[in-house]
Amino acid sequence: MVEITDVLPRSRAAKAGIKAGDILVSINQKEINDVLDYRFYLTEREITLSVLRQNKPLSFHIRKQEYDDIGLDFKTPLMDKKHSCENKCVFCFIDQLPKGLRSSLYFKDDDSRLSFLHGNYITLTNLREKDIQRIIEMRISPVNVSVHTTNPELRIQMMKNKRSGEVLSYLRTLADAGITLCCQIVLCKGLNDGEELTRSMRDLAELYPAMESTSIVPAGLTRFRDGLYPLEAFTPEECAAVIKQINDFGDQCLKKHGTRLFFPADEFYIKAGLPLPSDDFYESYAQIENGVGMLTDMKTGFAFEMEDVESYREEFRGPRTVSVATGYAAVDHIRELCLGLEQAFDGLRVAVYPIKNNFFGEQITVAGLLTGTDIKEQLLGKELGEELLFPAACLRAEGDIFLDDLSPEALASALGVSTRPVGSDAADFIRAVLGI
Repeated sequence: MVEITDVLPRSRAAKAGIKAGDILVSINQKEINDVLDYRFYLTEREITLSVLRQNKPLSFHIRKQEYDDIGLDFKTPLMDKKHSCENKCVFCFIDQLPKGLRSSLYFKDDDSRLSFLHGNYITLTNLREKDIQRIIEMRISPVNVSVHTTNPELRIQMMKNKRSGEVLSYLRTLADAGITLCCQIVLCKGLNDGEELTRSMRDLAELYPAMESTSIVPAGLTRFRDGLYPLEAFTPEECAAVIKQINDFGDQCLKKHGTRLFFPADEFYIKAGLPLPSDDFYESYAQIENGVGMLTDMKTGFAFEMEDVESYREEFRGPRTVSVATGYAAVDHIRELCLGLEQAFDGLRVAVYPIKNNFFGEQITVAGLLTGTDIKEQLLGKELGEELLFPAACLRAEGDIFLDDLSPEALASALGVSTRPVGSDAADFIRAVLGI
């Protein structure tokens, strides 16, 4: 049961007589507990909603098109509290956060609904058989799963949850039911790498075609690991070996299934000092949000956009001097793109500044974990031109604040220059650099 907080004027629900404050109990006698129940049982042409109004049961009948909304709003998008993580993973990034950040950063979600709605990864450990059956019944697909290892005993060791081994069986249950699985492995040196990684890839490959892709990403290690499991970063040579191991197995999958299935994160290539694969390697870029192929996608998109360079020249009003702040992981690639723009546009000058992550530690090199304070302190006194561009991924989802609670406006004031967050889309990046 969930409370209805608002009824849109002139909506079907309003016309039927449903009011804000009513408690939604069921739709067509199916109990409603959250947004998935609501959306699933709403897809009928005729529905009967059972509600409680001041503890009095009422029913409302509504006729509509199959997928039409009826105009109800609820307190939260999930209509329920987020499900929190029940694990204590040895590599958990949240456990490596310093004290004093805003409270929302410390919440560990592990919610199958957010996996479907927003692409979040779940571990399956807080699910039961009834939850798995609901996923199957409602065709909630794809499901994004943090697997880490298919060795039950090792998964328990890494996740510190006695259920983490047994719930691996849910992968086969979901696959057999035709639910698409997108998986990830957070690779930890000395734990789930080497032969254990081969085992995990082999086991997951057996779930094809339900298992659509798996990303392998290195564990992020901050400087706040006192008292935590002793993990070490991969060396450049070890990163190269990991890449070879994954891609050799991927070659076998490509030959057998027509898809690689397994993809190393960009970070492995950068740390190894190896060139990134071509656009074709990443197929459909299924794991791009997990840091797999993001730089190649941007480079490919940049080349495509520059085929129409004349249309950009018509809009460009030079001369213009601009600066770009980014993490060390992407700096060489950003510099290459900016050099290409300087050569294509007379009067354009771009200064690219790599920002060292003093807040989390030098092992963290991705742009998305830069803080406003690190950007501010390292760019004070620098020639920044007319505008400073920085990765939009540095800001929280609302786009209004950095991890350390500094706002873009405060950063602009401190540096005395206009600032602009920019995403990874090539066209957006080009337009931002050109100021159009």
